[in-house]
Amino acid sequence: MKENIIGRKEEISRLEQYVGSSRSEFIVLYGRRRIGKTFLIKELFEGKFTFRMSGKENANTEEQLENFYYTLCNYAAHVEKPKTWAQAFHALTEYIEKETHEGLKIIFFDELPWFDTNNSKFISALEHFWNDWAAYRKDIKLIACGSATTWMLDNIINARGGLHNRATHTILLSPFTLHETELYFKAYGFPYERAELIDCYMAVGGVAYYLSLFEQGKSVAQNIESLCFTRGGELVDEFQKIFRSLFRKADNHIAVITALQQKGMGMTRQEIVEAAHQTNNGNLTKLLRELEECEFIRSYTPFKKSKKDMLFQLIDPFTLFYFRFMSEGKHFLKGYWQKTQATSRYQTWCGYAFEIVCLNHLQQIVHALGIDGTINTPCSWIYRPSKDTLENAEADEDLRHGVQIDLLIDRSDKSISICEIKYTQGAYEITKDYEAHLAQRLRTFRKVTKTRKSLIPAFITPEGLLDNLYARRVQRSITADQLFVPL
Repeated sequence: MKENIIGRKEEISRLEQYVGSSRSEFIVLYGRRRIGKTFLIKELFEGKFTFRMSGKENANTEEQLENFYYTLCNYAAHVEKPKTWAQAFHALTEYIEKETHEGLKIIFFDELPWFDTNNSKFISALEHFWNDWAAYRKDIKLIACGSATTWMLDNIINARGGLHNRATHTILLSPFTLHETELYFKAYGFPYERAELIDCYMAVGGVAYYLSLFEQGKSVAQNIESLCFTRGGELVDEFQKIFRSLFRKADNHIAVITALQQKGMGMTRQEIVEAAHQTNNGNLTKLLRELEECEFIRSYTPFKKSKKDMLFQLIDPFTLFYFRFMSEGKHFLKGYWQKTQATSRYQTWCGYAFEIVCLNHLQQIVHALGIDGTINTPCSWIYRPSKDTLENAEADEDLRHGVQIDLLIDRSDKSISICEIKYTQGAYEITKDYEAHLAQRLRTFRKVTKTRKSLIPAFITPEGLLDNLYARRVQRSITADQLFVPL
């Protein structure tokens, strides 16, 4: 039932539009493990499927065909057991042509990559089914889901063989936003306020399955303790499972992710090659694209830099949380996570994790700044003075100070929003010294970049700014509440 689906309004609208079209459709829904692909399709079209089945994990061709046979027996009266995928798809077409009524024919293959076992010829059979039969009709709505992103990209979405450009629509299912996370917990009666929801998002992101593991009656901190830092916790071994379910040669993906987590603002391609011990070739290009497709990383060009200076930045909350607190060993001491929250290490992580939450809600930030109508390019900027500048007593004092701006938004209205992201419990206080520091950063930025655009500082904080003289001078202030706005 559509009423059971939390959020996903855009995806629901697109799916209903595609299924309601006047032609046959080959709809591909993909995304990372545990994101809710199967749930979305089943809830949206339950009771309307002409045929629905799921591949079996780690099963051979014979077992997959047996699975297909028994599934089709639930729909068709007389079915012969297929020995090949060509026979299986022929049986499916016969069932649809002879035994189904007029109207739409919704066919759902879940975990499609699992069908493609060694020497199975599944892909060629699927090609023939679509190209020589389904595509010529107007009533077939073939929906395919899969978490194995490498397979989905190579064999369906970017296929070069018989399925090249055959998928009529592709939908990437993303993690929940903060708004959808709030809707989810409210729907299940959790009393979490927005401060706790942000803490939750900083640790596990918006992966629907992770949220489903939270238990009522426990705080966010208690749930994280039991899921991540308790023997047998359901997320204790999740990191390895994520990548090995998504990518066939996951070791290289893990190596790149491990390298990227060391540098908050991101790495250039050459830095990744050196840090992750990768070869700078087309395979690395493909690997980076796959990680970006699954929204583990983002790529961007720093302000005033060229494409060759592009940075790749790790932005997946759970992955970052894993490296900060879980990767060193399994901490099964009672109360480990709640005790960790009293440490400076935790406070440092909060600052960075909140930045990542903001990067995952750039549309909300743009909306809160009131610049939806402009062309906006989010990026970062870093300046490190050269040795000559530091040793030159006559050098400009502003240029002797290094500056790092984690988020700036280059706008088409001759302005640049310089975003200061600060995580605090309670309102953030701008002091006289910090105002002077901010002014120096802006001067350095203008002198180094030689930009003639207006520079507009903006503060992004969970609970706003403490009301004082310096806060009143700030032109833009964004609170956590504005990150929860649905867009």
